[in-house]
Amino acid sequence: MGLFFLLGVRLARNGAKAREASLSGVERQPTGAVPTSASHPDPEVVAKAKRRTFTAEYKQRILQEADSAAATPGGVGALLRREGLYSSHLVSWRRERSQGIQEALAPRKRGRKSQRNPLEEENQKLRRQNARLTEDLRKANIIIEVQKKVAALLGNPIPDVDPEEKS
Repeated sequence: MGLFFLLGVRLARNGAKAREASLSGVERQPTGAVPTSASHPDPEVVAKAKRRTFTAEYKQRILQEADSAAATPGGVGALLRREGLYSSHLVSWRRERSQGIQEALAPRKRGRKSQRNPLEEENQKLRRQNARLTEDLRKANIIIEVQKKVAALLGNPIPDVDPEEKS
């Protein structure tokens, strides 16, 4: 009986709160009602978030400021809030600095490293171009030989001229 009594009291309180809310001027919209214009979401499209990258100089400056701010209570936290950083940034940057790797402080591009070699690609392109030009030269020589034979048949022979003798 005690359990049912507590449950009834709780239900009565919830009903009283609902009556007070309706009497106090707070309007409750019935289900399925169209919301008013004040409750429409903002139609502005937010730009896609972009991952931040930090330069080596910025990292070193922040580490120096954090080291000097460590003397005052709350100084590092104020620095982090001001710059919009996390304490994990300081941890990883200090680790990189202690390892003495200058290039580790420089921002890195994420993802797989490219396997393509630009010199090899240019080499392949030049080889294809060389093969195409060699084939064009072979065709041009065939045409010249045919023209010489036709000219010889018509009685107007074309003399053989060595291209190296001209220059």
